[in-house]
Amino acid sequence: MIPAQPFAFPYDGRFDPAATALVVIDMQRDFLSPDGYFARQGYDPAPLRAIIAVVARLIDACRAAGVCIIHTRQGYRADRADMTPYEKWRRAQRGLEGVLLRDSPGFPIIPELDVRDEDIVVDKTCNSAFTYTDFEHILRAQGITHLMFSGCTTDVCVHTTLRDACDRNFQCLTIADACASGDPYAHEAALHMVTVEFGVWGCLADSAAVLQALGSLPAGVAHPLSREIS
Repeated sequence: MIPAQPFAFPYDGRFDPAATALVVIDMQRDFLSPDGYFARQGYDPAPLRAIIAVVARLIDACRAAGVCIIHTRQGYRADRADMTPYEKWRRAQRGLEGVLLRDSPGFPIIPELDVRDEDIVVDKTCNSAFTYTDFEHILRAQGITHLMFSGCTTDVCVHTTLRDACDRNFQCLTIADACASGDPYAHEAALHMVTVEFGVWGCLADSAAVLQALGSLPAGVAHPLSREIS
């Protein structure tokens, strides 16, 4: 059990590493670098960079416990065939050519995080990792029923994926200090919304509680799936 609000995770007291995944949302250069998409939108990437060490510790602890690691990356095809007219218009208004594209320098996950062959990487074009991807199919195929969320940004891609996961009956834990946003108000509001109505979007914990709980588990084995999903 992981101490959390408004109840401990998982709610039924049965924590199974083999049925659990750590979802690391969009820890890409485009969001965390000083010249990427996020910075060019006028946001300071410093709050996002501040969670790197926490996310790295969680990844290491989850691997040791046998919890699956799933990374997501947001970006469009190089030929922009999957980019909507609205998205093209929005980019043009802000001068955002050449970012969040799968062939651009900002698309890869930051080098500070250890992405291994046994990790799963899901590429997406939408805020939710469930939209137009094989994410849900992978989770069902691997028997994963419980998700722990980290990454950026708290109020957009993390929260959108979290909401979709809850609506699909996955049991969800958001790790508060492993998520970040360029807007402090939106970050705090998004975290608060997790716990309303007695956990309508699951429950909320800090990384210390998660790490302590994972550390008490016997050493696990690497997850058997190794692939990138586009």
